[in-house]
Amino acid sequence: MPYKIPESVLVVIYTPDLQVLLIERADRPGFWQSVTGSLDATDEPLALTAAREVAEETGIIASEHTLTDWHHTIDYEIYPQWRHRYAPGVVRNTEHWFGLCVPYPVPVTLAPREHTRHEWLHWEAAAERCFSRSNAEAVRQLAWRVAGVPAAGPQPIPGVA
Repeated sequence: MPYKIPESVLVVIYTPDLQVLLIERADRPGFWQSVTGSLDATDEPLALTAAREVAEETGIIASEHTLTDWHHTIDYEIYPQWRHRYAPGVVRNTEHWFGLCVPYPVPVTLAPREHTRHEWLHWEAAAERCFSRSNAEAVRQLAWRVAGVPAAGPQPIPGVA
């Protein structure tokens, strides 16, 4: 199996009333997250990566909803337990954030090798449940990105450049 490309997307799937879909990792019970995934090729467009990962992990077809590039990128250290998937010496990943608005909590079909459960939660509860600080921050940003709720804007994530 080829090494993963250390460039990925994170897609926060949400409803107009700010319910957020979280999925639990099959390889790490208790690790709840939004849809994430790496590029399949270095020239794969980011929006295509986001749509592909949403379909693969949830069965949701992004083109039937509103996929938005948030134009937000972070660089973070890859968790040690997942570094074996990358070329030797690769320890950092660049992640691009997207939002996918669906009209209501749509049915989800999980990829069983990747995720075991899903839940639709209000954005505040979803942010608390995310195992990743950067994923939690992406969910928290829904308040000012989507709903126009006053906020200070993006907040620095400790330990994330």
